[in-house]
Parts: sequence; structure tokens; C-alpha cells
Amino acid sequence: MTENHSISSRPRVLSGMRPTGRLHLGNYMGALYNWVKLQHQYECYFFIADLHALTTDYADPTALRQNIRDVAIDFLAAGLDPEVSTVFIQSHVPQHAELHTLFSMFTPLPWLERVPTYKDQQEQLREKDLNTYGFLGYPLLQSADILLYQPDFVPVGQDQVAHVELTREVARRFNALYCGQPTPAIEKAKADHSDKEILIAELSAPAATNGILPEPKVLLTPSPKLPGLDGRKMSKSYGNTILLDEPEADLRAKLKTMVTDPARIRRTDVGNPDVCPVFDLHKVFSPEAVQQEAAEGCRTAGIGCIQCKGWLADSIVKEIAPIQARRRALEADPEHVDAILWDGSARARLRAIQTLQHVRQAMGLE
Repeated sequence: MTENHSISSRPRVLSGMRPTGRLHLGNYMGALYNWVKLQHQYECYFFIADLHALTTDYADPTALRQNIRDVAIDFLAAGLDPEVSTVFIQSHVPQHAELHTLFSMFTPLPWLERVPTYKDQQEQLREKDLNTYGFLGYPLLQSADILLYQPDFVPVGQDQVAHVELTREVARRFNALYCGQPTPAIEKAKADHSDKEILIAELSAPAATNGILPEPKVLLTPSPKLPGLDGRKMSKSYGNTILLDEPEADLRAKLKTMVTDPARIRRTDVGNPDVCPVFDLHKVFSPEAVQQEAAEGCRTAGIGCIQCKGWLADSIVKEIAPIQARRRALEADPEHVDAILWDGSARARLRAIQTLQHVRQAMGLE
């Protein structure tokens, strides 16, 4: 273990990403770009959530192994430094699955059913059979992922706040059930044999002074609007992405097809950059001077959409060229990537074992 991975006095952060293939610009700006910055301010654990990938793709895991490797390489190429962050694979730390099982013993079913993304994803993925416990229980597995490392913060976008709130409730209920003395409200509810009142008392009780699982806080991270080629949110499920390792020729060809302000039908029509998905990408990737020139050219019909897209392509290529260079070097040295993941998973296991020992003792299993 290197000196950099000794006990840290910095606040701890944990986050993960499902391995669904090579990462695109939306993945990068939505999470990975911020992680690279956070690793220099916090003690960071970043993992590849391969168990979560099985919640929706359990029927065909043939691509999973390659997807894990691709995401790992993208993590490292984007700038995650294994000398200052712990980068690991979720399933290589079996304590994730065990803690999930223990949490499932006391987590009420309605808590899982009310998670907003549960119904949303069922609707979006109607072609798949998601009537499984694994899919229903993935927010609880996510809670286990987080609480296993007792982080101070979980970096998320606004759409993931509900998942962290569930994690806080799970921690609160665990501490109320298994740590310290129950409050009078909990004792009275138990005497009255009211499960509902017991649950309310547990959640409203002050945090146990000797609670094993501290409640993590949300660390809201900037997540700029990043539309895909069709104007909708950039997503693999929509087939509208630009990959981090997209070859330059392909990137430029894709951008030429991107939707623009619908009012600009002809080259001479004036446009409105405020409603143009291409300009949304300019705001993320282009320097201020390029943004101003593109906006002015659009509003006056001084430039055409093809020229505007060409400027955008220049900016994106400049941003991702160093990442692609590092990616090529990592692809040429797979043993180095394996060693990083092996070492990171080993360090994560050491931390996870400590938490699980306390949890097992509290639940009468030691």
C-alpha cells in the first residue's frame, strides 16, 4: 500500500458508474469530469458497478466483461489517478452483496417502490422483463454500496438525490434498530405492536450517538445540459451519443447531422442560439470567444449551421484529444489496467470488511 493510501483526514466521497460500454460525452460531463476534480479535495472511492448492470441486462451478460474494461480505461484516461483515488470493481468486493442482503431484512418494501426512477425505467425499458427483485432492490444495493464505505458525501446530480435520501433512511433505521438505546417513542410503538408507528419513531429519532452507519450528505455537482444528436438528453438508449474515444472524422460526421434551431430552414434564415442544441454543446466545450461569434453569427444569419458545427467539432476534439491519447496507451498495456483494478479492489475490501464486521456484530451475526 502506498503512502498516499494511508488513513486520510480528508472527508470521504464515494460514487460509481454502471458499465454499459464505452463512455460518451454525457457520462464525462455528468460525472467523470467532476470526479477528476474531487479526487484532489477528498478521499475518493470510485467503482464500476457491474452488479448494477445485471439488474437490467441479466438475460445477456456476454458484453459485461469487455464493458467493465472499457469503463475502467475511460476512468483512467479521463484523469482518475489510482495514486490518490481508490478505483475498483463492485463485484470484486463481496461485502457489497452481503450488506445488501442484511439491509433487505429490515427495509420496508414501499421504500423501494416509491423511488422515482423505478417506474420511469420500467417505462423506458419495456422491451425487458424487469419484474425481478434485483431491479426492485437496486436502490437498496446502491445504499449498501454507499454505506459500506461510510462516506461523508455522495456526489450526485439533482436527479439522484432521492437515492441518497433512501440511503440516509436505511442508515437511520439501522442505527435505531441496532445501535444504542431505543428512544421512548420506539419502545412505546413496540409495546403497542404498531409496525407503522415503530417505523415513524425510528425515522424521527435523533441519530444514535454510537451509530455505526453515519448518514451521508449529498454533494451536488455541476451537471451541464448535454443534448445528444437528436436534441434529447445524450443517452445510449437513444442512440444519440458522441463517445469519448470517437474518431475525429466520425465525430465531425455525427455533428453534421445534429438537430439545430428548427426556425433555421434556409441558410439565410436568422436563428436563436438559446433554443439550439448545438449551442448548448458550445456552452460546455467552446471558449467564450467562439461562443460569442457563433451566437452572433446565428442571430444574424452571418454563418450557416454547418460552419457553427465545425467550430463546435474543433472545440470538442481539443477537449478529448488528451483523453484519447491516454486511452490508447492504456489499451496497449492491459496488464497495467488489471493491476490498478486489482490493487484498488483489494484496498476497497479492507475498508469494506471493517464496516461489515461492525454491522454483523450489531445484528447478532458475530
